[in-house]
Amino acid sequence: MPESYVPKEAIGHGDGGSAALAIGEAESLERRPGAAPPGAGPPGAPVGKPRSLWSDAWHDLYRNPVFVLSALVIVFLVVIAIWPQLIATGNPYRADLAKAQQGSQPGHPFGFDTQGRDVYTRVVYGARASITVGVCATTGAALLGSLLGGLAGFFGGWGDTLLSRLADIFFGIPVILGGLVFLSMVTSTTVWPVVGFIVLLGWPQISRIARGSVVTAKQNDYVQAARALGAGNRRLLLRHIAPNAVAPVIVVATIALGTFIALEATLSYLGAGLKPPTVSWGIDISTASPYIRSAPHMLLWPAGALSITVLAFILLGDAVRDALDPKLR
Repeated sequence: MPESYVPKEAIGHGDGGSAALAIGEAESLERRPGAAPPGAGPPGAPVGKPRSLWSDAWHDLYRNPVFVLSALVIVFLVVIAIWPQLIATGNPYRADLAKAQQGSQPGHPFGFDTQGRDVYTRVVYGARASITVGVCATTGAALLGSLLGGLAGFFGGWGDTLLSRLADIFFGIPVILGGLVFLSMVTSTTVWPVVGFIVLLGWPQISRIARGSVVTAKQNDYVQAARALGAGNRRLLLRHIAPNAVAPVIVVATIALGTFIALEATLSYLGAGLKPPTVSWGIDISTASPYIRSAPHMLLWPAGALSITVLAFILLGDAVRDALDPKLR
């Protein structure tokens, strides 16, 4: 055997280089036309496509029982919020003082409140206000926070500094105290003042998440390569940075949705959130709290519905976080 002979296996398992490249090229020339490369499986076998982050996340989500259960609960809540007549045929405003504070009866499984209104019907109709506030407030805070935080993280400079100081000011405002002061001046009985207040105090957290994600994404090699090839700021933001920086925002917004629903119920309980005649779980809990000993059913059912709703959104957010964060896999 010549002294210069080196086994092919030794070269193939080394660090690569020109020798390994030459061997690979020779093997490709030795293969018959149309033959599959080594390790590709039998002829005619489907070649698997590489999955993206979103396809991997969905693959993990639908196999997660926590996600499936929480998603089913949320879908059910959204359906009854849009069409409460599907499971509640009564009128949430109809009162019969002769039945005030009475317990469960045929056709009225949750009993009656202090004015003789059906608690079951009011619990079902109360989902509309809570879901509306949660979804609208989360959407508004996510859009505003993502826009401001993304632009600040991408361009930097004095705009980034100004946004950071402005966010610090909003972080220093106590949420409950700010809601009592701000909403006490509002006489509207709709959900929009509450939505506006939650957006006003909710966007700084999402803006910081969006800013950090954009700052991290714009330092990646593919962004630098796109910039070197002449891509403008708009193309960099929309095509390369935003799709890879939106995952943390989705996770935070999903968890915040449940928190916003709980915040609306808290403000309504204190008399500063939604106001009668709006049907709200917070309002019903506030009305029933003085009668917790004599008629506990008036408090337990709306409080239970609120707890299940908030828990479902928080569990959904946790499942989405576990699926979208590769470090947790």
